[in-house]
Amino acid sequence: MIAATAALALAAATPAFAQDEVTLQLKWVTQAQFAGYYVALENGYYDEVGLDVTILPGGPDIAPTQVIAGGGADVVVEWMPAALAARENGLPLVNIAQPFKSSGMMLTCWDDVGIDGPESLTNRTLGVWFFGNEYPFLSWMSQLGIETDGADENGVDVLKQGFNVDPLLQRQADCISTMTYNEYWQVIDAGVTEDELITFKYEDQGVATLEDGLYVLEENLSDEAFVDKMERFVAASMRGWKWAEENPEDAAMIVLDYDETGAQTEQHQIRMMGEVAMLTAGSNGALDPADYDRTVATLLAGGSDPVITSEPVGAWTSVITDAALN
Repeated sequence: MIAATAALALAAATPAFAQDEVTLQLKWVTQAQFAGYYVALENGYYDEVGLDVTILPGGPDIAPTQVIAGGGADVVVEWMPAALAARENGLPLVNIAQPFKSSGMMLTCWDDVGIDGPESLTNRTLGVWFFGNEYPFLSWMSQLGIETDGADENGVDVLKQGFNVDPLLQRQADCISTMTYNEYWQVIDAGVTEDELITFKYEDQGVATLEDGLYVLEENLSDEAFVDKMERFVAASMRGWKWAEENPEDAAMIVLDYDETGAQTEQHQIRMMGEVAMLTAGSNGALDPADYDRTVATLLAGGSDPVITSEPVGAWTSVITDAALN
């Protein structure tokens, strides 16, 4: 009895092994778009590799690039166009992993306005997201030879779209920006049928750019301890993503548990997770150089106003995924 008591006292006095802290800044609010990270957190995958991970939701007033620049996060989820533009402007972001293989971005238009192909988008009002999300659209228009300074036979009127679908529903725009897993279904849920719409997926148009990659500051990659943390973080995160792909409904329910706003619905998140799973499918987390090259080529093809003006150097690394996925 005495020995047992002494052993318990010794165990209580022994400090627990300190986990390494990692702060992840999301690109948007808590939703199935980020299910892999919430699954890794909930299922204990981060704990298993000695990480104490804090996930910070994003929102319309939160720019991941600004958060990481200010020291508010170790790693951020960002679209590559915004990351490369930030890098060219002096913020040395580096892609360390690419969970999303495909782009979910598309233009959703009313079918009754006479649009039957990209060439018939001229002389119309198109809703476009800004805050870095406009870059793929501007590159696409440039490649089509369509100007973006006004609606006429050679150009379109760009409506700075909020993060909602009101401009389409209220007929303020003929087309709006949507994601396959989110805003498109908000339009459908508003009572519009799929037959009433025509969509143009950026993937199908050959101008898709990489979305939802993981980015860190370049200077931190010279810190062995930081690199080690990121290797463990990426490995656990990809484990979470693959579990989410295989268990979409359960993954959606985990996301709902972490939604402190209560704004998300079960139906929408389950549907979103099914769509997101199609975008992460085919990726083990390692960036495909061909996808990177396509993204860069699209962004450089901006005519007189390209998103980036020169080929980036050092904008991605396989060091983290080479170690994390082996």
